[in-house]
Amino acid sequence: MASTLLRRLSPRALARRRARPGSAPGSLVHDPEAPRPEIAAIAYGPDDLVQEKIRDPGGVEPLLERWPVTWINVDGLGDLEVLRRIAEVFGIHRLALEDVLNVHQRPKVEEYGEQIFVVARMVRRAEHLQGEQLSLFLGRRFVLTFQERKGDVFDPVRERIRQGKGRIRKVGPDYLAYALLDAVVDGYFPVLESYGEELERLEDEVLLRPAPGVIPKIHAVKRDLLWIRRAVWPLREAVGSLSREGSALVTDETRVYMRDVQDHAIQLLDLVETDRELVSGLMDVYLSSLSNRMNEVMKVLAVIATIFIPLTFVAGIYGMNFDASASPWNMPELAWRYGYPACLLAMAGLAAGLVVYFRRKGWIGKGSGSVSARGNGA
Repeated sequence: MASTLLRRLSPRALARRRARPGSAPGSLVHDPEAPRPEIAAIAYGPDDLVQEKIRDPGGVEPLLERWPVTWINVDGLGDLEVLRRIAEVFGIHRLALEDVLNVHQRPKVEEYGEQIFVVARMVRRAEHLQGEQLSLFLGRRFVLTFQERKGDVFDPVRERIRQGKGRIRKVGPDYLAYALLDAVVDGYFPVLESYGEELERLEDEVLLRPAPGVIPKIHAVKRDLLWIRRAVWPLREAVGSLSREGSALVTDETRVYMRDVQDHAIQLLDLVETDRELVSGLMDVYLSSLSNRMNEVMKVLAVIATIFIPLTFVAGIYGMNFDASASPWNMPELAWRYGYPACLLAMAGLAAGLVVYFRRKGWIGKGSGSVSARGNGA
């Protein structure tokens, strides 16, 4: 399996995304190769909603004034000027905007005055594992999200808003923030299920045909699971902080739902740890399988050598240059009429006898492993 696409950046690419050492706090550095921002808005109340594409960030203000809840989603971080204007409209702190642009952030929750800033990591898996940073701002009448590129796990949330299913249109923006974080966390489950299926295939491959090519596959899965663990572990703590009292932006009723998201994150960690144990076990099984195959080869070679040792001894005896006519004790068999075929028959009988003996001892043939194991145990 090819190496995974986990947003692993070269040192030069990382340098483009980070401020220079010693820069002032809140220095904004964006990736010039990132997609240009595309702004989409969904504003809604209990009875109606509006969806539109926003070309000018200033066009968001009428939505904020008119609708009880406005969700602004920004796909792409490639235009620093547009992002600055969005930050001005929503009053985003400069340090928070810096974290939005530096997409290597650890999942966390921070409060900036009348806003809560949440960093999470979304994950998808097609051919490879792909992860991206989600930056979410929760205010009194809005939820603002930033994504690195188009494509996310929020389509079910959008559909619930459009159709008015459940409670989402009847409650405030804190419930929308919960729904988005819940979609992010639930998005990990199908990914981990795919890794569970892959581990089953690798287990069959290790047990039935342990070829050297299986090692890179095992290491790739191990690396991906480690990335997922690093993404989920702090996310569990971040969501847990939202489920506890401390902010007026999250109602007591929504905190109950946040606890459910935290519980899902804990389940994810359990699955990740289980899969990591399986990966470690697969490495041990692979090494044991190689050792067993080597033992089988060595056993066959040892049996062949053991069979030919007495035959070589007999051939060596009768290969000595003694003259039978000089003394009756000097290999009288050499003068026999059937001495040669008799010697060959004796050697064949000796080899056959050794083979029968080895089979009875369980050293060769079917069940040799279990018989030898019982013999060793005895």
